[in-house]
Amino acid sequence: MGVDENKAETELKIWSLCRRPFWLSRSGGTSSTTISSGSASRNVYQQTQSQQLGETSSVNSVNTVSLVAKSLLPTRRRLKLDPPQKLYFPYEPGKQARSAIGIKNTSKSHVAFKFQTTAPKSCYMRPPGGILAPGESIVATVFKFVEPPESDEKPVEQKSKVKFKIMSLKVKGEMEYVPELFDEQKDQVAVEQILRVVFLDPERPSPALEKLKHQLAEAEAALGSKKKPPEDTGPRIVGEGLVIDEWKERRERYLARQQVEGLIVDSV
Repeated sequence: MGVDENKAETELKIWSLCRRPFWLSRSGGTSSTTISSGSASRNVYQQTQSQQLGETSSVNSVNTVSLVAKSLLPTRRRLKLDPPQKLYFPYEPGKQARSAIGIKNTSKSHVAFKFQTTAPKSCYMRPPGGILAPGESIVATVFKFVEPPESDEKPVEQKSKVKFKIMSLKVKGEMEYVPELFDEQKDQVAVEQILRVVFLDPERPSPALEKLKHQLAEAEAALGSKKKPPEDTGPRIVGEGLVIDEWKERRERYLARQQVEGLIVDSV
């Protein structure tokens, strides 16, 4: 009888489990489905955030690489300088020495240039700045007072801490040069070159000294041609509004010469 009773209790428990309300099993399934759905949503959100962070970091990396690459690239020059890195001065202590540098616009647009120096009280440039058309070139003159030596060093060994800087700025076509152009467009200004001073012995011939003399002569000639007034090819006004053409003036000189020659013949 004990075995039968145990068997009956076991069957009763199994039957009770099978007869659980349908809504309980349904509710349990829904909650588990909801939990699974929430987990999936969180996973998708986390993946999206990770992708966005990854894209942002990749963009930042690309920008950083671009900036580094730009800093490593050589600056594109607008001007060609001659000499390219130095300013040669004859060593004449206690006097104002002159140097020269050729400046040529090698770009396809108009370019403004400007000089700067670390010693504005003892140095100045002529011209201090200007605007060059494409392909145009000039020879600028630089003046510097040469300090007497502090010791008995040789002239070629004299060192100067003075430096000169040439800056350039791209401009739109022909315009009047004003130094304020470089202040108004600071982000577009490029440093072409920083020039250091080198002294030459004026009593010792050298290629650099000969070239300097040639450039100084060229700069003086260009300055003289600018100062010379333009030749007037039109008719001249003589007296009170009387206009004399060139052919008439020549005729009068010819007649006067003939009269003089006639008088000389008669006197003989």
